[in-house]
Amino acid sequence: MTTQNTTIAVLVGSLRKASINRQLAEVARDNAPDGVTLTIVEGLGDLPFYNEDADPATPDGQGAALPESVVAARAAVAAADAVLIVTPEYNGTIPAVLKNAIDWLSRPYGAGALKDKPVGVIGAALGRFGGKWSREDTRKSVGIAGSRVVEEVEIGITTADLTDEGVGHADVVAQVLVAVASLADAAKVNA
Repeated sequence: MTTQNTTIAVLVGSLRKASINRQLAEVARDNAPDGVTLTIVEGLGDLPFYNEDADPATPDGQGAALPESVVAARAAVAAADAVLIVTPEYNGTIPAVLKNAIDWLSRPYGAGALKDKPVGVIGAALGRFGGKWSREDTRKSVGIAGSRVVEEVEIGITTADLTDEGVGHADVVAQVLVAVASLADAAKVNA
């Protein structure tokens, strides 16, 4: 029951171009079901650290100019029907670049780009739990930010267990397709 013409913005928690999580996002984008388009939101590393003094939507930021990187990220997420977050685990939790993006996307409070948006979280990490803590922390953060967390979207890959095919292995691709289809279905319910 995949939704026709569903758009999904993809946030990748690793800045490294060749990261396994970036590759996982590309697998999702390149193997999307018919009628589903995934777009990786670029430039998360260009977002300044969230600061109310720099946010014109806050009393402390009155007169501030919103950084162009923030405008672009907010527009990309706001235009999407759903969001897929692909995250590694850094020191047992969510990477700073991803948490910072969530902070910017959650503002202005109660009306940010993530408000009421279906969000799914997947990822890969070196630890034996495949980044479970990071995915849990990410779900918590986007839920508090006002998103509708889609719990059925659950993939945690232990990178040490990957074969020579990496995330291109047929079993991984199949899992990703199920996750993307579930997220697209949640977007249809949200529409």
